[in-house]
Amino acid sequence: MEAYLLDWANLLVRWVHLIAGIAWIGASFYFVMLDNALKPPKDPEATKRGVFGELWAVHGGGFYHSQKYLTGPKHEPLSNDLHWSKWEAYSTWLSGMGMLAIVYWIGASSYLIDSNVMALSPAAAIGISIAFLVAGWVFYDVLCRNMVGKDGLLVTIVFVFVMVANYVLHQVFSARGAYIHVGAMIGTMMAANVFFHIIPGQKKMVEQIRNGEPVDPKPGIVGKQRSVHNTYFTLPVLFIMISNHYPMTYANPNGWLILGVLMMAGVLIRQFFVLRHRGQVKWWLPAAGTALILLLIVLMAPKPVDASGEKVSFSTIRDVMNQRCVSCHAEKPTYDGFVQAPKGIALETPEQIRQHAAKIAETIASGYMPLGNLTGITDQEREAVAIWHAQGASTTD
Repeated sequence: MEAYLLDWANLLVRWVHLIAGIAWIGASFYFVMLDNALKPPKDPEATKRGVFGELWAVHGGGFYHSQKYLTGPKHEPLSNDLHWSKWEAYSTWLSGMGMLAIVYWIGASSYLIDSNVMALSPAAAIGISIAFLVAGWVFYDVLCRNMVGKDGLLVTIVFVFVMVANYVLHQVFSARGAYIHVGAMIGTMMAANVFFHIIPGQKKMVEQIRNGEPVDPKPGIVGKQRSVHNTYFTLPVLFIMISNHYPMTYANPNGWLILGVLMMAGVLIRQFFVLRHRGQVKWWLPAAGTALILLLIVLMAPKPVDASGEKVSFSTIRDVMNQRCVSCHAEKPTYDGFVQAPKGIALETPEQIRQHAAKIAETIASGYMPLGNLTGITDQEREAVAIWHAQGASTTD
């Protein structure tokens, strides 16, 4: 019953995370577009009122006229009916942490720990997980506080820091756990940017405007810096959110480097859209991002398996399935914590094994399965599965 309820918790929290993430990233993308598409106001009266830029848009059968005030309107009160974009960010982070707890903390032995990487107790792994998220935010925040106005150098250092963290995490956790923690670290930075800088800075400016005080522009400058960072973080984080479905990436021996290349591709593609909003079309940016992805596809292609040797019998493969796989991949799993077969794939009969032969060969050869090698599959058994598949995946001897 406990595993069944955890499955429901996983489903519902994941659903909330997806909905909140769509709302947050959608709002972020919209405001980045708006900010970069602003034109100087044509009406002199608008300039006198403090309008910095404006945009006319059409959508949903109507017309919209958006105006931006850098430090609030002049000679008129600030509206009390202000819309604050914050709960999308907080809801995304909270639901993401809920998923981290349900999948990777409660299921630490299966999903977070890989004894071949580092032998950890669940308590130690969870402690390292929490410490890493906190330390990642603190380092990033201190870096940003001391480099306001040095955007080019700051971006370079932040990318190097993320890559170092990415590599270190791969030396501590399972490959899947490492990937998700890179995403969780970046997601924590994004949400903390909103909570500690963007929203408090805006509240301070609103208070100064309403008190008739001179408006300090620094909170707006800091908020803009953190908001720009957040928009470039989005595509890498979105990839990591879906990456657990694709072990060919994280289960690769160079998974940390693959993640770095894919993150860079995401940043390049995002930069294309940011500049396009300003009227600058730089096709080399998506071309470079696509080229990086294509390069990975070529370099990561599985090597051909030599199937010319002695035929691998199906009885050998079935023994491997029974000893290493069926405890989880069964109609009624016997491995603790599994109430149903992962992805609904059962491997108890010859027909089921034949049906999933290609995926079996791929995931076992990559090292992804069994999870954390909990069942102790050997290199010889992995090789036998690969050869059996290359020989036609026969289910008869």
